[in-house]
Amino acid sequence: MEEELRVRLNDHQVSKVFPVKPKSTAKPVSKSETPESRYWSSFKNHSIPDLVSSVSALAFSPVHPHSLAVAHSATVSLFSSHSLSSSRRFSFRDVVSSVCFRSDGALFAACDLSGVVQVFDIKERMALRTLRSHSAPARFVKYPFQDKLHLVSAGDDGVVKYWDVAGATVISDLLGHKDYVRCGDCSPVNDSMLVTGSYDHTVKLWDTRVDKSKWIAEINHGLPVEDVVYLPSGGMIATAGGNTVKVWDLIGGGKMVCSMESHNKTVTSLCVGRMESAETRLVSVALDGYMKVFDYGRAKVTFSMRFPAPLMSLGLSPDGSTRVIGGSNGMVFAGKKKLRDVVGEKKSLSLWSVRSQVDETRRRALRPTYFRYFQRGQSEKPSEEDFLVKEKKGLKLTRHDKLLKKFRHKEALVSVLEEKKPANVVAVMEELVARRKLMKCVSNMEEGELGMLLGFLQRYCTVQRYSGLLMGLTKKVLETRAEDIKGKNEFTGLLRNLKREVNQEIRIQQSLLEIQGVIAPLMRIAGRS
Repeated sequence: MEEELRVRLNDHQVSKVFPVKPKSTAKPVSKSETPESRYWSSFKNHSIPDLVSSVSALAFSPVHPHSLAVAHSATVSLFSSHSLSSSRRFSFRDVVSSVCFRSDGALFAACDLSGVVQVFDIKERMALRTLRSHSAPARFVKYPFQDKLHLVSAGDDGVVKYWDVAGATVISDLLGHKDYVRCGDCSPVNDSMLVTGSYDHTVKLWDTRVDKSKWIAEINHGLPVEDVVYLPSGGMIATAGGNTVKVWDLIGGGKMVCSMESHNKTVTSLCVGRMESAETRLVSVALDGYMKVFDYGRAKVTFSMRFPAPLMSLGLSPDGSTRVIGGSNGMVFAGKKKLRDVVGEKKSLSLWSVRSQVDETRRRALRPTYFRYFQRGQSEKPSEEDFLVKEKKGLKLTRHDKLLKKFRHKEALVSVLEEKKPANVVAVMEELVARRKLMKCVSNMEEGELGMLLGFLQRYCTVQRYSGLLMGLTKKVLETRAEDIKGKNEFTGLLRNLKREVNQEIRIQQSLLEIQGVIAPLMRIAGRS
């Protein structure tokens, strides 16, 4: 069988030969390299360890040294913009969807898919506020450009919320979207203006000063809006939805300036970058793995770069030195721009002059090995023109204040009871009432600690200054810890004294009411005459 097949193959003759051309190689769009392509290609790749899960959001601090916040899974990691090394991590209960820094860089806010918005202190590594009002996953959070006291958030419940961060309360609910709200941005020129984009294909412009919570302008993108950003002038915005990026003129009544469809898949993130020539460019990333740079003044794509994964988020540092892109596979594509060498004026110096200058510098330099290094400035006296800077003495916190800062509530209450200062005890109790932790502390007290509390209530519950809080607390303590108090010899004397104090206070109040009943008619008669 095999021999017959070989004979047939050998007998077959090729009737005609067709020459095959070699495949053409990829060519650049333009033969000459443009300044724009040189600038964006000058970012040197830096490796950041894979974060396993998709990078949902990126944000740079507006204050030098421009720390980088990366949101991935239920974690926000802070990176140094210089070394791109991880410095701190903050954990959440659910997947983090958005992150944003405050204008001074001291705080950052983040929201997760449980609908909770949290504000963190970067130095203290602690949550300062937890804002709960969304009934569905929260998708974006943003600080106004220069406002440090308010916050904007929105999510899948279709409601845009304007928060008072200090009071942890919602100032206004901005209603109008009919579908998920996935993105938003605040105006760079007016802290009261903001825009939001939704899956109902619309972008709405809001003014938080309007009482009726009504949008003041509406733009139809035509597709579900994935991202929206303000351009630096404050009068134009850029929207991304589907594979289209559009630029709109708000001052001109919401007129579309240009539309760019250079991506093959959904555009996921937009960002505005500043070049060395002080010109701004609109940068976009998409699920097709491409980063595109748009010159929206000429409505032209000026640079394009391919990455080996679908892209989810984008960030450019304010000083233009760092570019970071987050992928769907947990990879972070970071780029650092090469620093330009500062070329100063060249001076023609001879070898002898250079050597003399070096010797002079070495002679005048103070080193720790010199004796006069430790004697410097000791005999100096301030003149009349000098300004004396006095060191501020740090505020020394008491033990119960330190425990309250660490959220160790019961220990703080016991500590202040041991001090036997009624004003401090009542102040700590009021703080625990505000935190809704007072009764929990009482229920967790041991017998000795409960005795201290009952002794304090017996002494001061009838004092007029503290009775408003302590009378109600006394009743709650006796109700919740009745089983622990009954039959205990150490509590019998305290309860007897407490009962005597309360009965005496009741008699005093009854006497005062009798006196008031006598005086009231006399006052009426005196008023008529």
